Amino acid sequence: MFQVAEGSRQVVDTAAPRLAVVIPCFRVAGSVGEVIRSVPQSVDHILVVDDACPESSGDVAAALGDPRVSVLRHERNQGVGGAVVTGYRKALELGCDVVVKMDGDGQMDPARLWDLVAPLLADRADYAKGNRFRNFQALKSMPATRLVGNSLLSFAVKAASGYWNLMDPTNGYTAIHRRVLATLDLDRLARRYFFESDMLIRLNLANAVVADVDIPARYGTEGSSLRISRVLAEFPFRLLRGFVRRVFLRYFVHDFNMASIYLLVGLPMFAWGVVWGGYEWVESLVTGVPRTAGTIMLVALPTILSFQMLLQAIQIDIASVPRRNA
Repeated sequence: MFQVAEGSRQVVDTAAPRLAVVIPCFRVAGSVGEVIRSVPQSVDHILVVDDACPESSGDVAAALGDPRVSVLRHERNQGVGGAVVTGYRKALELGCDVVVKMDGDGQMDPARLWDLVAPLLADRADYAKGNRFRNFQALKSMPATRLVGNSLLSFAVKAASGYWNLMDPTNGYTAIHRRVLATLDLDRLARRYFFESDMLIRLNLANAVVADVDIPARYGTEGSSLRISRVLAEFPFRLLRGFVRRVFLRYFVHDFNMASIYLLVGLPMFAWGVVWGGYEWVESLVTGVPRTAGTIMLVALPTILSFQMLLQAIQIDIASVPRRNA
């Protein structure tokens, strides 16, 4: 097993792990060179994926002459997820133990790479991700729209993925261990901006332990390519579908426990209470005839009981976040 000192950026075990950094590139020709030069020398491979970049970011990377750099090229743009998957496949082929995903725009500090990797090498986690929300001073540099948007999106991703203990789950500065990467069906991972969220959903189903690591983001003059309109149009449906799939597989296929019973009983009861209650309420408004106490109770009782059941199911889901046994 690999061992690292907490907070250290140096591996202390004699069996040094093989590390790869995957850098998806699209319109980052002006910054990718500095990112590569900043990657610690202890990293074995730097896999630059030119995702049909119109600025030929891959050529910029290749021209640096760093022997660790391998440029992988897409003939057609596949999105950040597609580029990372290409890098993951190559890292597995090279026999790497840990694979770090780092964007080419310079927002992810290469000097913090070992902080990100440490939980994996210490066998405390299978996957680690940066968290921009723990450092108050760093938050001041985050644009207000990103701060609010990320907070709202983070809660939705928590519910969909089942990693209720994470903050900033959409953070793209991540590290994954080979032991879990090799078990994932890479062909089914989302190819574009939903990639990080989809990865968490699938990691939960694989019972992978995920660690939050305090790594402030660095914001410069670059703009985000992820637009609010795209998030609102694409993410809600994908998150809902991921949530339904995760709950079905986790509580009705892989296991069956009290959360399964609460969901089986609570969901139909809650739907009945809401639909029938709504119908009776509209009828009362239209006819002007108040509903009887018995009718109100027949609506209120199943609604209240089912709501409590669903809260219990959520509590069980929160308690079921994958963790290492002490």
